Amino acid sequence: MPYTTGPVLPSGSLARSPQPVLSTGDGLVLRPWRAEDAPAVHETFQDPLMHQWHLRTSDSEAEAAGWIEGWLKEWEGERIAQWAVTDADSDRLLGRVALREIVLFDGLAKVAYWTTAAARGRGVAARATGTLTRWAFEEIGFHRLELLHAAANLASCRVAAKTGFALEGVKRSAFLHPDGWHDMHLHARVQGD
Repeated sequence: MPYTTGPVLPSGSLARSPQPVLSTGDGLVLRPWRAEDAPAVHETFQDPLMHQWHLRTSDSEAEAAGWIEGWLKEWEGERIAQWAVTDADSDRLLGRVALREIVLFDGLAKVAYWTTAAARGRGVAARATGTLTRWAFEEIGFHRLELLHAAANLASCRVAAKTGFALEGVKRSAFLHPDGWHDMHLHARVQGD
């Protein structure tokens, strides 16, 4: 049975080209992950604040290296696309920004991010998210981007607001963190916002 509409984005919209390097224009670079990022990723996941909002822990640099191998392969599958956020001058890792749960047929993805402890409070997450959002809408043609965060994570709520993601509602008791079930804020932007 045929669909009444075609895909918003055809298969290959991402994987037909290598993953791009994106500049924020103000000192940050979003680039594909590299094997040599493993020590910095491992160190980032030793931070107790990461454990508050993220489910993963890293027991070793080798484990972080395995994550990076997986992140690099995800581009070809067009379901997840992840970038290292680095300082443009030093290439020091400052965070990560990603499109997750990509559904090309619907032109939909979820934006996710984290920052290293040293990068917090410097606008890194907002600048990286803004750059990724512009690229996703203007260069690729996504129709809708969603951003979910724990309602108690006020810093993530500020990032969503700064980058134009409107609060659409609360998903009650939607995500299990180490301290129990959390309500999640659902923010979104659509093409043309």
